[in-house]
Order: sequence, then C-alpha cells, then structure tokens
Amino acid sequence: MSNFHSTKQYEEIVHTKLHDKQMRENLKSGMRTLKKNRKNTIANRYKDWEALRELGRKVKQNALAKLPELLERFEQNAIKNGFKVHWASDAKEANEVILALMHKNDANIILKGKSMASEEIHLNHYLQEHSIDAKETDLGELIIQLIDEPPVHIVVPAIHKNRYEVRDIFNDKLGAGLKDEDAESIETLNGVARGHLRQKFKDFKIGLSGVNFAIADEGAIWLIENEGNGRMSTTACDIHIAICGIEKIVESFEDASILDMLLVPSATGANISCYNNIIAHPRQKGELDGPKEVHIILLDNNRSKILADSHYYRSLSCIRCGTCLNHCPVYDKIGGHAYLSTYPGPIGEVVSPQIFGIDNCAPMLNLCSLCGRCSEVCPVKIPLAELIRDLRSEKAGEGRGGVVGYANVHRNALERRSFAVFTYIATSGFMWRITASMVRIFGGMGKIFGGIIPGLNSWLRYRAYPDLDASLHANLKKMQGVIYE
Repeated sequence: MSNFHSTKQYEEIVHTKLHDKQMRENLKSGMRTLKKNRKNTIANRYKDWEALRELGRKVKQNALAKLPELLERFEQNAIKNGFKVHWASDAKEANEVILALMHKNDANIILKGKSMASEEIHLNHYLQEHSIDAKETDLGELIIQLIDEPPVHIVVPAIHKNRYEVRDIFNDKLGAGLKDEDAESIETLNGVARGHLRQKFKDFKIGLSGVNFAIADEGAIWLIENEGNGRMSTTACDIHIAICGIEKIVESFEDASILDMLLVPSATGANISCYNNIIAHPRQKGELDGPKEVHIILLDNNRSKILADSHYYRSLSCIRCGTCLNHCPVYDKIGGHAYLSTYPGPIGEVVSPQIFGIDNCAPMLNLCSLCGRCSEVCPVKIPLAELIRDLRSEKAGEGRGGVVGYANVHRNALERRSFAVFTYIATSGFMWRITASMVRIFGGMGKIFGGIIPGLNSWLRYRAYPDLDASLHANLKKMQGVIYE
C-alpha cells in the first residue's frame, strides 16, 4: 500500500466529521454506554483489576519474547490436530491463499465472521475484483457493508449509526418494509438481519473468521463473539478459513483465559461474551457438524519488523478490545473514518504507521491530544500515548529511523525551521526574555493579521487566538516569599 493519504485529505475529512452532528451524537451516546458498562463491571466484579492488568501485560510480553518459538510450536500442534497452516508475509500473499482455496473448491461466495485482519488486507475488495462475493455476517459489519463503508470502530463497526438510520438502511438495501415505529424495537431490526443471513447460511461452502487467541501448546484457536454468526461461519461450512495475525499467539489456555478476562469487560463492559468458540480440529469421524477442513493463515504484514524494534514492539500486545477508542477525546469527536486507516483511534495511530508505513499514515499522528487516557485504560498496559509521541518524532525525522516508510516521509521544511528557531529561543534565557517582551508588546496583532500569516493561519483555522500576557516572570518577582534570580 503506497500513497495512502495526504495531509489535505485528513484535514478535509476531519472538518467534515466535526460538522456531522448526527454522527457525533451517535458516538457520544455509544461511547458513554461502553465506558459506563466497563466502569461498573470492573468495580463490581473484579477484586484487583490492576493486578489482572499487570498479569495480562506479562502474558503478552512473555508471548512476544518467545514468539518465533511459539509460532513453530503452534504450527506443529495445529498440523497434528488436522489443521492446514499457511504463512503469509503480507496482504497479497494472504489474499492469494484465500483466492486459491475459493477456486480449488469452486466457490464464488464466502461468509465472514468479524475479522479486522481481513479488513487490514482489504480482502472483500480483492475477492470482488476476482468475481467472488464476500458477505459479512456480523450485524455491524453487515450494516456498513450494505452502504459500502469500512468499520468505524474495531469492536463496534457501526457504532456511528443509530437505530433509525439502520432502519432506513434495511429498507433501502434489503427492502425490509419497516415502519417508523419499528426502529424502536432492536429485536425487530435484528430479525431483519437474521432473516436475510439465514438464507445465506443454508448452503454456503466456505466460511471465514479472525482469531482472538491462538494457543501454541494446544494448536487450537479461540474466537470470541456475541451474536452466534461467528459460530455459524466456522461450523456450518465445509471449509473454515481463519486469518490470524502472528501476534495473537499465546503459550497456553491459561494465558488466553487471563487475556479473555481483560478483553470482554474492556470491549463491551460485559462479564463474559455470549460465545467462546474454541476450535481444536476439523470435523472428526462420527461428529455431526463442523468443517471438514480448517485453514489457518498466519499473517505477518510487517509485524515481524515491529517485533524486532526494541521500543515499538510493545504495540503488538494489543488484544483488540477497543477501549482506548472509547476513552479518546479525539476519536469521539471525529469517528474512526477520519483516521483513513483500518485501525483508528490511539491503537490505530500506533500500529497503522508500522503496518502500512509511516509515510502513508503520518498525518493521523496529529489526531491525538497526548492526554494519556488511552494508556490509563489499556488492559495490557501498552504505553500508547508515549508511543504516539515517539512516532511523531519519527514523522519529524528525529526518531531512530526503523519504522517502515521512515525514509519516504514528506517533512515540512518550514515546520522544521520554525522548530529549530523555537529550540534556539527556548534554550537561551536572554532570547526567551526578549521574545516574551516582544510577545507582550506585539502579540495582540496576531488577532488582526493572523489570518494572513503563514503557519498561524492554519493553526487558527480551528482555534481561537489566545490572550497573550507573557508576564509570568514579572508576576513571579512580585510573589511574596519568591526569590527570583
């Protein structure tokens, strides 16, 4: 993926989303509910949430420290269990594996459980180009597929749509014939989706899923969901394909159980998910259901490069709970689409530049206030705000230079010169005092001419010009008990 998006495109979509009042209202309502549920569950169910977080952090760090070994162990045990394991170094290879399986089995439709990895490799678009129909079966994914939109959230893909908008989508795209009052009943809306998908599930041959945890000691995969469609997509078909990012490997069921206890309350605020699907082998002799073949695609897509970085490797600890999005004061104003990437929000700002290249995703690093809330709530203690700040250094050409696409980032010469001047002034006591005096005398003129001053006019596009005093040092001298030197 190259020539991803320009700064101008980011500015335009952020501007559009900020003025989408309905979307912002929907997000505000959804985020409020998710945060409240999480807070209540943690307070009422867990005796020591912080100790569990620390345990989860250690589980992921242990898995990442031994990842090459665990991957080999998983492959050996999975093959022993009857799985077919494929390795994909990038999106192209993963897509080609799936296409080959579709052709081999003479299938032109695939039913998908929720999978962010499939979004990452743009599987639906790839299959469509090869005359194969990929149908989403998760309710949120179905809603946005009907209107040709990508997910807005990594857990709740259609959280930006309210029930009335969903009713209109079902009427327009599925001919549901819902009346205005039908939107008041969530069950009625669910019934439309259920009836639509049941027809698809009757005779499909190939199903696809993601993977929440892949257990090396057992050669098994663990899928978590709340709707039952994931179980249908992986059990009612003849062939099940699972896309698994290599960072999803953990050592044991015990490790996966610890992460599960962190994932569910962080994602939705529930005590436990409705369905925990642990798949240890294809259909065995004498069994009445289950796929005859299970293919597991171990996807790298620059994850090995992230793992090799002594600093940024911590981002691979992510368990895809989405709670950092729910608590982000930027995300809930602009929504996931404004990030122009598969992975939005704080975790997206950390992993997207490393997966797709920082040259492709550099502008999204601006979509952060560095408030630190994401780091505070991350269930496995990823220092997200710290990593975002450090990736900004990479973007500015002042990092260590190991991030994918580092050499190709377009860096603003005016910005670099401006910060060089600021650094000189800020590290010289004499120049700082002189500048402060000048600001006190002439700073107010920025209100008058700010709209035509390069750099300042861009800053003022979304901000009010501040009242500049610059008299801190003078005021300090006047304070009783302060000796000013």
